[in-house]
Amino acid sequence: MKVTILSMFTFIVLTASQILAQSIDSTKPTSEQHQKFDPARDAQKDIQDAIVLAKKSNKRILLDIGGEWCIWCHRLDSLFIQNEDLENYLNKYYVVVKINVSKENENKVILSQYPKIAGYPHIFILNKNGQLIHSQDTGELEYPKDYPYKGHDKTKVFAFLKKWAK
Repeated sequence: MKVTILSMFTFIVLTASQILAQSIDSTKPTSEQHQKFDPARDAQKDIQDAIVLAKKSNKRILLDIGGEWCIWCHRLDSLFIQNEDLENYLNKYYVVVKINVSKENENKVILSQYPKIAGYPHIFILNKNGQLIHSQDTGELEYPKDYPYKGHDKTKVFAFLKKWAK
């Protein structure tokens, strides 16, 4: 009897915790910025989908070029995750598309349409019709080399986003 009651109690607790976890996750806004760089994605289709969405929402398109192997790409993502105001601004004015560059998929064909990339992450800003407006080396958005820690400077990133939003 004790085993049955304990088993039922365990089942109820586990089920309730799964339901709670799902409801919490569903209330979080999803952001393209938090998606991973996925070598299996079709970058051309993602850009075309972004153009459709950008036209509907009158936003610019931000192409985030990098890979899961890239520590600086993760640092840039972390900046947005840790700064809600920055992330909200990004989502308000941009449709974000992550384009993977890795051994599995270098996306050479799609990236050959844009200026040469010197390092990662790299950002391209497109207008709502998909035309290139700006190419940004994100190294210019980092803290100075003598700064106590490595990362992208929130002030510089915010200024960059504001400059190219409209």
